[in-house]
Amino acid sequence: MALVPDGSAVDITIDLDHPPEDRPAPSSGAKPWLVATGVTVLAAALGLTLTLRSGSTPACAAGRTLAAAPPTGTAAHTGKATFYDSKGAGGNCSNPAAPANRLYVALGPTEYSAGAACGGFLDVIGPKGTVRVLIMDQCPECEPGHLDLSREAFARIADPVQGLVPVTYRAVVNPPLPGPLTFRIKEGSSQWWFAVRVGNHGNPLRSVEIRQGDSGPWQSAARQDYNYWLIASGAGPGPFNVRISDVYDNRVTVGGIRMAPGQVQNSTVRMYAPGGGASTRRPSASTRPPGNRPTATPTPTRRPVEVARASAPATNAPTTSSARANARWCAG
Repeated sequence: MALVPDGSAVDITIDLDHPPEDRPAPSSGAKPWLVATGVTVLAAALGLTLTLRSGSTPACAAGRTLAAAPPTGTAAHTGKATFYDSKGAGGNCSNPAAPANRLYVALGPTEYSAGAACGGFLDVIGPKGTVRVLIMDQCPECEPGHLDLSREAFARIADPVQGLVPVTYRAVVNPPLPGPLTFRIKEGSSQWWFAVRVGNHGNPLRSVEIRQGDSGPWQSAARQDYNYWLIASGAGPGPFNVRISDVYDNRVTVGGIRMAPGQVQNSTVRMYAPGGGASTRRPSASTRPPGNRPTATPTPTRRPVEVARASAPATNAPTTSSARANARWCAG
């Protein structure tokens, strides 16, 4: 509604979702271009913002407005599944290697959520069965609901000859843990630049905080899309206390994590006790030589995992291409 000079109110309806219909030009009254100009000036005078929406927006473009978030809770989701082979590599989540049972899944950018889904598990139901899979990779071309399973996982729920099948899936809340928490400080880390990967947490993580020794403030680390937690200004020389929280409010603190880039440090702390209870113990972690673990390599069929160059200045974080990795693919 707008006011005209004589003080009366006039209703103005503008349908921006549909093109105007062809109709004869009015024989009298205001000219169309004059009416349009008047509406624009009036909108500006009243401080209104006209948002133009095109009715021909591609569906894939509209999908970009979906909120990025990993599957959580117990809600069931419907979708479809295909399969691929990581060839033993640990995927975009920077796992040292694929799990020994080779039951894993890659999610599209929306559900991968810039690494927020890493380390969680899904139960997937297909035409001939159910399988539990570890989220360890990203599938850049997959839309929400499209699961790219390992070949072995796909074979549990369908005949691989089918290639593409409908599925139902849900997140697993507090799944049985493969072991206590592990920590791997990234190559190139120092007291001036710090990044750590947390393993064996079971549920998607909400936050990782670092504290130098047993005193001082906690520093919040920023999650990277390759599943390391970064403090660009550094966390000190160590040893560190690390406080981890997951999306279901399990929280633990682990002490004694050393500045040992490239080594996997094993703790004796589990993210939660069997049945879902959280632990509060803080035993020191032990260090395992890196030669006992496979070297992490990028999955050949996925976007390469960024690795910090040891020769780079300690104040520089590794560059990532999360914008490219999270771009939706539109078919022509």
